Amino acid sequence: MAVTRKIIHIDMDAFYASVEQLDNPSIRNKPVAVGSSDLRGVIAAASYEARRFGVRSAMSSKLAKKVCPNLIFAKPRFKRYKELSKIISEVFFSYTDLVETLSLDEAYLDVTENKRGIVSASKTARLIREDIFEKTGLTSSAGISTNKLVAKIASDFNKPNGQKTVPPEEIAEFMEHLDIRKFHGIGKATAQKMYQMGIFKGIDLKKKEEGFLIQKFGKSGTYYFNAARGINTSPVSPKREVKSLGSEKTFSKNISSEIFLIDKINIISDKLSYRLKRQGISGKTITLKIKYSDFVTQTRSITKQFYVCEKSLISETCEELLYKEKLRDSVRLIGITVSNFKKLKEKITSNNFLQAQLRIEF
Repeated sequence: MAVTRKIIHIDMDAFYASVEQLDNPSIRNKPVAVGSSDLRGVIAAASYEARRFGVRSAMSSKLAKKVCPNLIFAKPRFKRYKELSKIISEVFFSYTDLVETLSLDEAYLDVTENKRGIVSASKTARLIREDIFEKTGLTSSAGISTNKLVAKIASDFNKPNGQKTVPPEEIAEFMEHLDIRKFHGIGKATAQKMYQMGIFKGIDLKKKEEGFLIQKFGKSGTYYFNAARGINTSPVSPKREVKSLGSEKTFSKNISSEIFLIDKINIISDKLSYRLKRQGISGKTITLKIKYSDFVTQTRSITKQFYVCEKSLISETCEELLYKEKLRDSVRLIGITVSNFKKLKEKITSNNFLQAQLRIEF
């Protein structure tokens, strides 16, 4: 008989912004955004006080100041965030070795058999959150269920500083009442497509046959079919291999000509090549990301017949992708990602990948 797993998803509450408020008492309980206040700046994180005004991550600083005139900007301090993230991680590992780190402020924990011998996963989550607060002064939220899919969704329900448990017998009803926008893996474009099909909630998605969903959404159709039923068999993987590496650059002024974008592509390719070689890795698939002045994002990809890590090959391929079709507007950001990796010389884990991101950030 299969053992019912006990999975916890821990998500720190507005982590970057909360750290800034923690370290600077004068801005506590005030709307805070982590990022640059420049007109070309982009919000990396927003406190809950700022979110009430509509400030969100990835929003332009210009728009953020418009919706929240009293918004306080704080420059990112990744060294400090990493320092606190290490303390939080130590709390996780004091309960279980089955910890899958997603980012500096988010992780899955399998506490089916935990180091404390605690039977209740809900109690374990509460104790973990209490330990984190005691050691860092920061609050967190948790979702508890039998798999990662449901646990992740549940962790968002009682934010901030709360938790929600979805036991096995309640999973079906929980997923049926869920707005499809809450499903992990269903973005804005997919949600709009589902709306046009009359799919608004989990119960609507559940009524669709798997074949129909595959026909409409390709391989993702099977995932949507299972997700509507709360089915997810993915285990908590302590050393989760990262499937892609990328770098991007936001420009101080919009660029309207492909010729001027080539220079930026060369710079990004050089940085990305350095990261790939440092990790002892190369990939077949290269993706060019273009974000226009209206924040609409477009991606163009190609899979080569050989593995790539050299700057010249990355930049040449991206130049081909750039000229594949005409720009629809002026460009504010260019990004390049390499994926479909060759066998690694040294395994990339989520932790050292994050370290690489922090070192190369620009």
